[in-house]
Amino acid sequence: MDALFVGHDWAEDHHDVHLQDREGRQLAQVRLADGVEGIARFHALIAEHAQDPASVVIATETDRGLFVAALVAAGYRVFAVNPVSTAAYRTRHSTSGAKSDPGDAKVLADLARTDVHNHRPVAGDSELAVAVKVLARAHQGLVWTRQRQANQLRSTLREFYPAALEAFDDLASGDALALLAVASTPEQGRRLSRSKIAAALRRGGRQRNIDRRTIEIQTALRAEHLHAPAIVADTMGEVVSSLVAVIATIQTQISQLEQQLNERFEAHPDAKIIRSLPGLGMILGARVLAEFGDDPNRYDTAKSRKNYAGTSPITKASGKHHVVLARYARNKRLADACYQWAFSAITASPGARAFYDQRRAAGDTHHRALRALGNRLVGILHGCLRHHTLYDEHIAWAHRLTLAA
Repeated sequence: MDALFVGHDWAEDHHDVHLQDREGRQLAQVRLADGVEGIARFHALIAEHAQDPASVVIATETDRGLFVAALVAAGYRVFAVNPVSTAAYRTRHSTSGAKSDPGDAKVLADLARTDVHNHRPVAGDSELAVAVKVLARAHQGLVWTRQRQANQLRSTLREFYPAALEAFDDLASGDALALLAVASTPEQGRRLSRSKIAAALRRGGRQRNIDRRTIEIQTALRAEHLHAPAIVADTMGEVVSSLVAVIATIQTQISQLEQQLNERFEAHPDAKIIRSLPGLGMILGARVLAEFGDDPNRYDTAKSRKNYAGTSPITKASGKHHVVLARYARNKRLADACYQWAFSAITASPGARAFYDQRRAAGDTHHRALRALGNRLVGILHGCLRHHTLYDEHIAWAHRLTLAA
């Protein structure tokens, strides 16, 4: 059985495909349309040169999309290659800087033929894991969008309404959104009575310490500050009202996605194991599952999982020069989840706390110690998933605590 090597370069409405044999001879180079017609032509093209889908090795720059999913489902060996790696391969035989979609397809075909063993195959995650991933990424995307809108709101308030910034630390909170919805200018804020402030706080969802918070907000809103001309303040107040409405809508959608994400995540067979680890709740646990996936054969070792998470450091050594650095090429969503996971684990696990304290005592900064703790937690998660066992504090940390003692 002879192998067939395929480079696949995708675009929004078409796909460039380059076919090679084992000696690197070009067998075909075509541009296919997206959708059913394109995948049908692809299968027909492959059938002219190979009978067994397992003998077809495909290198592509994405692991997502219906076209790639169809390739995996057909039984081809599909490998996702980081575009940064593709760019490096492009300069191996040409230094002109020329670039084109058909040219990239050829580069990927060459890569599939000579270096595919250095790359990761597209894993076959379960449908439920894919559903969790869709919801988790949508939820995180909305959280990031909410923060950007809150930053824009803060920037606007700083220009004409400093009292609001003194009254509210978190502009995306229910308190801030409810008050700014009824008092979007400094003059409106100064005129608010305690009863109106209290009513707004209740609409924002506050149930405790309403009287105390009401006094604090009224005091802040009536304090003396520099003020802008009335027409400017009124105009910027309209901008504030718009931003508040946008943030409130995003907040509602985040809550709805959280509920759906919780339901999908709880239904997954790995959810119980993942949630048993300290620092992983429903949302953060769902993000970890979503980004790691659930294919049991994707990560051969704990180190490979750590490398994918971006928690393991990289070493640069040449001659007498030796430096250890944090990974910068990584899955940003997964790295963010692991960092938050490590931060939460400090208060949830005595072993994690001791590990963090040891790193700090050794001279690590707060962020470096958290990255090291996240790296350790990813390794523990790998062992739990590999052996289908729940997290055990003693098994995870006892040997380190003994050495520290």
